[in-house]
Amino acid sequence: MAQLKFIGVIHSVLKNLEDCPKLETEDAPEAEIEIYSEFVSGIKDIKPGSFLLLFTWLHLANRAILTTHPRNNPKSPLTGVFSTRSPDRPNPVGIHNVKVISVAKKGFIKVSGLEVLDKTPVIDIKPAL
Repeated sequence: MAQLKFIGVIHSVLKNLEDCPKLETEDAPEAEIEIYSEFVSGIKDIKPGSFLLLFTWLHLANRAILTTHPRNNPKSPLTGVFSTRSPDRPNPVGIHNVKVISVAKKGFIKVSGLEVLDKTPVIDIKPAL
């Protein structure tokens, strides 16, 4: 059985699903990634100005959903979730392209444009290529 290990959590001004933009390019606010102490050495080479792919666990997603109207628009045709970026899906992994604003030694990374809720768990970080 596969298991995920959360490496951190998001701190954001976004507190309700209704507040979240659909994409980071749609006026998503800056946010802070708190990396848990046991994983802090893993961010030692992350620098301000770099771009990251941030992987999150969209913990409030409906994991039973297999079809959706894209962008929650009922006029759009019903579409399979694997053809959309909907957070509602069997494994609600979020992928976010963010720019690093600052990195603090205690494990906090401030990033631009992150469209997820406060307290969203972080599952991984990779450099954007």
